[in-house]
Amino acid sequence: MGLLAIVALLVIRFGAADPTPELPASIHLPEGAQAQAVTYADKQIIVLTQQNDILVYAKDGQLTGRTRIKAAP
Repeated sequence: MGLLAIVALLVIRFGAADPTPELPASIHLPEGAQAQAVTYADKQIIVLTQQNDILVYAKDGQLTGRTRIKAAP
């Protein structure tokens, strides 16, 4: 019974849609910006830079927003 459950979970998991988001061919960071972290939302790509900027990109790679955040102490 346990083996059947494991096989069923594997079939369900690998039969699901590919979770990899669609990415643009390239994203251009502003002059001097260095990416520290990147995350993907449903319709946006979010980049945190080492300069404490949050950059918001559309799925086509166009920069749509920029916010400076205060560095954590």
